[in-house]
Amino acid sequence: MEYKNLPDLAGLAALRAIVEQGGVSSAATKLFIGQPAVTKRLRALESCYGTRLMQRVSGRLQLTTAGEKVYTFAVQTLERNSLLNEDLQTVETGNDLLRLEVTYSIGDHFLPKLLVAFSERFPDYTIHSRLGYSSGIQTRLVTGLGDLAIMENAPDHPDILVQKWLEDELWLMVGPHHHFARQSVTCIETSQLVELSYVLREQQAAVRQTTEEALAKLAISPLNIKMEVGSTDAIVEILQRSGHASFLPRFAVKKHIANQDLFHIEVKNLNIKRTLWIARNRTNLDHPVAELFIRLLREYQ
Repeated sequence: MEYKNLPDLAGLAALRAIVEQGGVSSAATKLFIGQPAVTKRLRALESCYGTRLMQRVSGRLQLTTAGEKVYTFAVQTLERNSLLNEDLQTVETGNDLLRLEVTYSIGDHFLPKLLVAFSERFPDYTIHSRLGYSSGIQTRLVTGLGDLAIMENAPDHPDILVQKWLEDELWLMVGPHHHFARQSVTCIETSQLVELSYVLREQQAAVRQTTEEALAKLAISPLNIKMEVGSTDAIVEILQRSGHASFLPRFAVKKHIANQDLFHIEVKNLNIKRTLWIARNRTNLDHPVAELFIRLLREYQ
């Protein structure tokens, strides 16, 4: 690994501030430093990467093509550093705090009621919850930045202990405006899947990955994806208002099926079953608050 000419956080912060504040003067005010210091940090960052990151166009500073890439990196790095600082502040708080990691779909559906129930039952303990993708949650567990996770994909790492929580399925769903619902269609052939238009979760989401893996096994591709949306609840509302279809977790749609504002379409020879998981770092199995939270989770089985 190359350790020479590494960018420092001050330079990345200067670049981000210039872009987001609209110039060096406003960036200096944001960073509580003088304008010459901002310019110096920008020049040092350009020297680090060996290229111009900003240029004047019609009198205004704008990112170059290289600058756009470095700006994206700066935003991601500074946000990660901010999260790290938050986590480090909780390291010394002891075992009265549970750092809970949850994937997005589980968080949207289960997390509010779980947090309220836990708070009412165990008022002396504190939970800091964070939503994320499975890959990021695994990293946080391995590095000790998370105490307990509820996930849609089982982590594959020797330092992580996984336990089954709930069984789930992904169902093909449509809303009342879809022609399947209007025609009372309840079952289709797999060949008909490519004829539909879809609203799906983003590619990093476990729901999307599991769906695509199941369809790939049946050589079903490509789907006609009209929208990618980062929220299961948002997809539900889109289906209720449109003629699109989606694959959604059973736990997230059962209420809507009962209310008849969403409809489950069975697909012959396609059963997308999956398990929801509880995950912990093996070096942190005696965390008292985690044990209490797992006891609460078991009540949902």
